[in-house]
Amino acid sequence: MFKLYKKFSKLDYLLIVIIVGFTILQVYCTMLMTDYIRDITLVINTISYQNLGEVPVIYSTSDILYNFGMILLVSVGSGLCQIVTEVLASKVTADLTTKVRTELNDKIMDFSLAEINKFQTASLITRTTNDIEQVTITTLLLLRMVFAAPVTAIWAICKVQATSNYLMAVDIVFIVLMCLALILIMALVLPKFKIMQKKIDRLNSLTQENLTGIRVVRAFNAEKYQDDKFAIANKDLTRTQLFTGRVIALMSPIMTIIMNGLTLTIYYVGTLLINDISSNVNFETVNAFITLGNQIILSFMMLLMMFILWPRASASAKRINEVLETESSIKDPEVEKTPVGKGEIEFRDVSFKYPNAEEDVIEHISFKANKGDTIAFIGSTGSGKSSLVNLVTRLYDVTQGEIIIDGNNIKDYKQSTLRKIVGFVPQKAVLFSGTVEDNIALSEKEKIDENKCKKAASIALADEFIEKMEDGYKSSIAQGGTNVSGGQRQRLCIARAIYQEPEIFVFDDSFSALDFKTDKTVRDNLAKEEKDATKLIVAQRIGTIMDADQIIVLADGKMVGLGKHKELLESCPTYRDIALSQLSKEELGL
Repeated sequence: MFKLYKKFSKLDYLLIVIIVGFTILQVYCTMLMTDYIRDITLVINTISYQNLGEVPVIYSTSDILYNFGMILLVSVGSGLCQIVTEVLASKVTADLTTKVRTELNDKIMDFSLAEINKFQTASLITRTTNDIEQVTITTLLLLRMVFAAPVTAIWAICKVQATSNYLMAVDIVFIVLMCLALILIMALVLPKFKIMQKKIDRLNSLTQENLTGIRVVRAFNAEKYQDDKFAIANKDLTRTQLFTGRVIALMSPIMTIIMNGLTLTIYYVGTLLINDISSNVNFETVNAFITLGNQIILSFMMLLMMFILWPRASASAKRINEVLETESSIKDPEVEKTPVGKGEIEFRDVSFKYPNAEEDVIEHISFKANKGDTIAFIGSTGSGKSSLVNLVTRLYDVTQGEIIIDGNNIKDYKQSTLRKIVGFVPQKAVLFSGTVEDNIALSEKEKIDENKCKKAASIALADEFIEKMEDGYKSSIAQGGTNVSGGQRQRLCIARAIYQEPEIFVFDDSFSALDFKTDKTVRDNLAKEEKDATKLIVAQRIGTIMDADQIIVLADGKMVGLGKHKELLESCPTYRDIALSQLSKEELGL
């Protein structure tokens, strides 16, 4: 928590000082109120005796009105101080959580896939929502209570002790009882608080899994299976929450018993003291002491409440700090090198394995592509094709060797520069909520070039369906592109990469969602309109890569073939087997 509090700005610290000042003023008003309550009680009792003729005239109705007016005045003053305190506390808390949430989001956006996979998506969502909410609630209550409670308790204790040590002893006994009760409650719930956030992570993970895989779930009638998994996690979290809720619920009746017991005890001890001639305690003092005693008990209760809330908020803060303190494994160079070519890419003895994996998924891959070349990658499932092209945009970093683009190691470019050079089209088409043109011109949302947008869509054959939509390029796209087909989503993603005008295109099995005719037309358009751009194509279909300048055949992460289509048919058994599994010998010219 304290690491997060270091993020307070100078203005926040100034506001905290003001909060302390108004808190002290509020407590002062509260203490004045007890004095005026004692005085008005004394006046009323004295006037009653005056009316009976038992004491001479000392007070009049105007004295009652005066004390009543002062009580009203200090009540209003106390209320105004409390309003100012709460408004300023809300401001400080909102500033802090906004800053932390922004830093958390920026940090996550800078993470490589290695860090994202380490934390898990569901956990990152929990940390940016539920965990921050826990910190927000605790910080707000902290600013409102942590200053008021000790000031009130100390002030009230001093007033009680200055008048009667006996009444002070009564307060101490009940304070000890209250502390013991709250310590017992804390001992029961604190262990549960520490594991509750992980259970929320689990629940979020299952919810995300169900939503993203809803089509598969329904296709296989697996609703009950998924519901059962969710129900187990939900019941597990519910049991924990019910336990902590029920234990904490004991606080209210315990506090009521303690406060009422304190009142009765003060009345009893006060009666004994009033009857004691040597004591200077009277009824008015006892009545005021009840108010002061309750103030002391409430103050200690607020402090101990903070001790209950603090561990859960601290656990959440620790989870937030874990993300903020994690450095991305992919970093930008301090000084960026200048490209000495355009569209040239070379793999030099590249090997790669995923974090915490024992074996390489890619081993000793070497090849070179000149400007305008088309390099294709083919191989069986799990051969390392997608892993290889993911290295080009530094979604992961190589574990051995180097990748050279335009004469420099890609690690010598800033990530933003590299991703302007490389236009990446992923295997899974991803669209965002917004308009068609928002998705095509994703990197330039504030200054969309409509002509450029239309040209990119035309090359990707996306204009065929865009122009049929009601609002054309202004038509809405639902989150995830659920209101367009799979092939349409893929063509929009291809158009997005074309709009960027990169030197190098990376197509990670991006043509598989297209029919043969559309696939061929889009590739022909790319060859004509983007002839100077280098193209790296991962494909499963032989027809997609037959015309490539070089075809790299992968098997178990190793390069087992390199050459043109006809060369590989003769020299590479793996390529030949793949080709024959898709086309006849006559179609292959064998």
